[in-house]
Amino acid sequence: MDFAEELAGLLPPDVPNRELLIQKGALHLDRIVEANQNFNLTRITTTREAAIKHVLDSVLPWQLFAGATHILDAGTGAGFPGIPLAVALPDVGFTLAESVGKKARFVEAAAAELGLSNVRVEALRAEDILARSAFPAGSRLILTGRAVAPIVKAAALFGPALLRHKGARALFYKGPALHEELEEAAPVLRRLKLRCTVLHTYDLPDGLGHRAMVEMGPFRGA
Repeated sequence: MDFAEELAGLLPPDVPNRELLIQKGALHLDRIVEANQNFNLTRITTTREAAIKHVLDSVLPWQLFAGATHILDAGTGAGFPGIPLAVALPDVGFTLAESVGKKARFVEAAAAELGLSNVRVEALRAEDILARSAFPAGSRLILTGRAVAPIVKAAALFGPALLRHKGARALFYKGPALHEELEEAAPVLRRLKLRCTVLHTYDLPDGLGHRAMVEMGPFRGA
């Protein structure tokens, strides 16, 4: 599988550290293919689909993350979106949370092989990491996740921590069920004094999906 060739043709020119992302993104995907021979780490069908759904999807909204001091990737799985974003944004610290031990060990080994000194991996749930209050007060913390829970559950899991950590917010990658998720979550969001705002939408190439980047945070003045 020639992931580097696909990524070279897919990644937009404005992505930071683009050449490095082509190189390290391809190596990351190669390691996933190898790991899949032993356990089901993630589904990869074709080289192009993997490059689009994993690396490209992770970094297309990179500008929304650029002002963070630390990013917590909830349920990173095989390392998405955390690892591609960490390559693109080397001055930002990353914590990749993955409660499944074998997946966490894979991501930790991959991050080490890629030389990502701005990444640490925790074999814990993101809500447990947030509960430890391990982030400095006033830090521009962003919680993110691609395969994270529906908004109604994410609000209950992460809302109290977002309110407690001043300046923290969440950015979730969401698909076509977003409208239904927002409707379902509305009562919980009101009760917790949280708001959800769609900041950016985009379509993946080859008809592979529509994405919306949804920000969750406290009501202004909350």
